[in-house]
Amino acid sequence: MEKSERKKHWETVFQTKDTTKASWFQPIPETSLNLIDKLKLAKTAKIIDVGSGDSYLGNFLLKKGYSNITLLDISEKALDTIKKRLSDKAEKITFLADDVTDFSTSDTYDLWHDRAVFHFLTDETDIQKYVNNVSDKITSGGFLILGTFSNNGPDMCSGLKVQQYSENQLTKIFSTRFEKIECFTENHQTPSGSGQNFLFCVFRKT
Repeated sequence: MEKSERKKHWETVFQTKDTTKASWFQPIPETSLNLIDKLKLAKTAKIIDVGSGDSYLGNFLLKKGYSNITLLDISEKALDTIKKRLSDKAEKITFLADDVTDFSTSDTYDLWHDRAVFHFLTDETDIQKYVNNVSDKITSGGFLILGTFSNNGPDMCSGLKVQQYSENQLTKIFSTRFEKIECFTENHQTPSGSGQNFLFCVFRKT
C-alpha cells in the first residue's frame, strides 16, 4: 500500500469510528506498561510510540513520570484526539504526524514501542524500510518492544490484510542489528468480547 493510501485509510478510520469499540482498543495498555517497567529505564529516557493512534499509552507514561515522550501516527486526527484528552499536559509530549516507514528526525530513542503497526506492513519494501528506520533511530543498547499478530492471530484488521508472525520469523527479521531478550504470545480481548492472539517481542540493539 502506498503511503498516501495508508494515510487516507487511517484518517478515515479515526474520523468515522468510535475507537473505544475498535478491536485494538485498550483502556489500560497493561502489557506494554509491564514490559517498559521491566526495562528499568531512566525517567528521562527518550521513548517513541509508533502508530500510537489515539491510545492511552502516552497518558500512562506521563503518570509514571517519563518526561521525554514522542507519539507518532500517520493520522493527524488520532493525534489531535490525544492532544484534546491531555489538555495542557499535551505540551509535555512531542507529536509527529508521519509514516513509520520513512519519518525523518534527528532524534534517536532509548525505546521504540510498537503495538500493532508492524503487522500492517505486508510489502517487503515497506518492511525493510521499517527495519532500516528502527535500526537508525534507536540508540546503541536501546530497546525495541514489538507487538504483532501471531500465527494464531487474525489475517485481517480494520479492513486491511495483515502479516502474521512467529517468534522465529520476527527474530530473524531484526537479527542483523538486534538481540532478542524475550518473546511471548497473549490473547487480547477486544471490546466485542472476541480474542486476538498477539506475539510480543523485546529486542536490544547491539
